[in-house]
Amino acid sequence: RLGALLLFHRPEKPREFLIQVLERGKAGRRAEGEYPFLMDEANVDAMFSLLDVLGQGHIRPAQYREALKTLGLSTEDLELDDD
Repeated sequence: RLGALLLFHRPEKPREFLIQVLERGKAGRRAEGEYPFLMDEANVDAMFSLLDVLGQGHIRPAQYREALKTLGLSTEDLELDDD
């Protein structure tokens, strides 16, 4: 649901916004209370379809890497064959 939150709120600083959302989730877990599910299968499918504009069923490693960066996720340890 991170993607939906980004699209809905359209924050000026997406990375900082996502960090805040994730920190709230961690706090909820520590308190053993309810915490939000951030992404479900429908969210992943929607984001993938945005990247797979030709409907080929796959994306290039560079697209995957860029998508992770857009979400503010590290790609340091990611091992992909370059395309």
